[in-house]
Amino acid sequence: MKNNENQMDLFSGGMLEENDIKKEYEELVKTLNYHCDRYYNDDEPEISDFEYDMMNKRLKEIEAEHPEMVSDDSPSKRVGWKAEKGILVKHNVPMLSLQDVFSKEEVDDFVNDLRNTLGEDTEFLVETKIDGLSMALRYENGEMVTAITRGDGITEGEDVTMNARVIRDVVKKMPYPVEYIEIRGEVYMTRAAFEKVNAEAEEQGTKLFANPRNCAAGTLRQLDTRITKKRDLSLFIFNVQEVRGTSFKTHDEGYDFLKKNGVKVIDHYYKCRTAEEVWEAIQKIGQARGDLAYDIDGAVVKLNNIEDRARLGNTIKFPRWAIAYKYPPEEKETKLLSVEVGTGRTGRVTPVAVFEPISLCGTMVSRATLHNQNFIDEMDIGIGDTLVVYKSGEIIPKIKCVNKDKRPSGWQRYKLPENCPVCGHKLVREKDAADLKCVNLNCPGTIVNRILNFVSRDAMNIKGFGYEYIKDLVDEGYIRDISDIFTLGRYRDELVEKGILGKDKNTDKLLAAIEASKAETPADKVLSGLGIPNVGKATAKELIRYFGSIDKIEDASVEELVKVGDIGEISATGIRNFFEDEEMRSLMARLKEAGLGFEAEDTRTGSSLEGLTICITGTLPTLSRNEAADLIEKNGGKTVSSVSGKTSYLLEGEAAGSKAVKARSLGVPVITEEDLLKMIEEGGKGDE
Repeated sequence: MKNNENQMDLFSGGMLEENDIKKEYEELVKTLNYHCDRYYNDDEPEISDFEYDMMNKRLKEIEAEHPEMVSDDSPSKRVGWKAEKGILVKHNVPMLSLQDVFSKEEVDDFVNDLRNTLGEDTEFLVETKIDGLSMALRYENGEMVTAITRGDGITEGEDVTMNARVIRDVVKKMPYPVEYIEIRGEVYMTRAAFEKVNAEAEEQGTKLFANPRNCAAGTLRQLDTRITKKRDLSLFIFNVQEVRGTSFKTHDEGYDFLKKNGVKVIDHYYKCRTAEEVWEAIQKIGQARGDLAYDIDGAVVKLNNIEDRARLGNTIKFPRWAIAYKYPPEEKETKLLSVEVGTGRTGRVTPVAVFEPISLCGTMVSRATLHNQNFIDEMDIGIGDTLVVYKSGEIIPKIKCVNKDKRPSGWQRYKLPENCPVCGHKLVREKDAADLKCVNLNCPGTIVNRILNFVSRDAMNIKGFGYEYIKDLVDEGYIRDISDIFTLGRYRDELVEKGILGKDKNTDKLLAAIEASKAETPADKVLSGLGIPNVGKATAKELIRYFGSIDKIEDASVEELVKVGDIGEISATGIRNFFEDEEMRSLMARLKEAGLGFEAEDTRTGSSLEGLTICITGTLPTLSRNEAADLIEKNGGKTVSSVSGKTSYLLEGEAAGSKAVKARSLGVPVITEEDLLKMIEEGGKGDE
């Protein structure tokens, strides 16, 4: 009996372990698919390439050990991601991805296996792996006729011909043409071009790109070629996909032909024969990363001989004749000298570690965020500690851990201050939140960005009122809080004389825009521009719709506020605290005196969408998102920013991304712009 019990225990343990692995696998599939969608469709990845690669590696390990678990939805079964924007074009030749490897042993195995199969004279090329977006160019008799993205890698990609034509590195006509040639390359953005785009975005108060790869991908898919041209994309070609009218015996022969035609090919590559030579080339490329003007995320090892490539062929996802070695994040030790604490637009207080400068991926770094007190406590960080710092995605310095063996005597864990480092106001930690905030809206540390938010398109929409103007006006003392925007006209001559807003014409233009905004901006946009915690444009509309005016919201209790849809106790408390502050009461009085709209306007023109909640995603054929939202609300509907089971419809345009996936998984009906207009015209709710 005892033996049977032991057998039962062993069996149960085995079942539990398999169930745990299955749960881990299902979670990996779900997580990786989510991040794939963010990467390919939204161009807004939330994790670094290295973090993604490690999860993907674990997924493949489980699939190798448990083939019975492999899901049809596994990212291992995809080459790219389904193209969702613009005109789709069929692939003549698959644009496959590469098998990633992460160690010298894996590189050695690949090289030696091919040498054993093909012979000791087998030649390899080792090249830089550019971190960008794959694109194929098709030429007929020397004329570039089509450019397509990778898309799903097998069936079809997006037609980006018009944008490709404005990229300087794209040769429009080859001087030494052949009947037909398709070449594949990587569209990327130099660090200098990327910094310029983000600097302009910051000045205009628009969203910043996370890194050059995201910016390049988003730009190549732009519908406006003027934007594409302005952002200065670059291109390296790394393969001849197909050719008619000539032939090449080796990969570098193809490069020679392309270079003769003025085509820009990968500019860092090495010919090698042995595993030792291949690894040496990989190391050379790795050491040169910091000297390049662009980002790379690895090195590619490929066969040089074209016939040998054809003999080996491909798997469903990868060529058997090439691999991509991914460099580990470079990390170094350095000493923490101090912690700088800053206050951002929302009042969020962010601690930044200042350490002895170190070189990572070719650039000197001396700062990294410490996020919040929770992060500091978890890492157990104090002044004088030896930090291990690495670069996430080759771009952002991050702290990995502390080398406690080198901890100084008299060490103490760092604690954030209790008061704002800029204005001295008591810092507040909201319930269930990790961040400390300064709730003083007139804090000099927040005023520039608060005003930038207030004048933005989603609030007062004062065109031309950019970051530099606001900063100069604050520095010169013309603006101390939001209400001072509407007194600038008194100082018109001084502003012209000092050139703060430019000459007469430019100054008058901006002052006129400020004056016009008072009459043109509805109360909900005034409210959303104030920077009240958790009150964005959708919540502001609900509040104004429910109470009818900002004055009534000012006087509303927490109990009254939570009666408004989508307002919870935390948001209600934040609103109440905002309006109980005497300085905020004074500010609101000045804004009202300046003539801003505090009363709700009845802009409804119909009731055909009464009671419906509609989420908008993607690019619509004729309406902007703001125009569509206004149309929905004028006909009694409500717009929401995210999809849930309570959403009535998803209004879907091109490049809908993850919201469309979620809507379909929840069974939320998906409609087009045409469907919406028909529903409004017919005064009904469509097909339920």
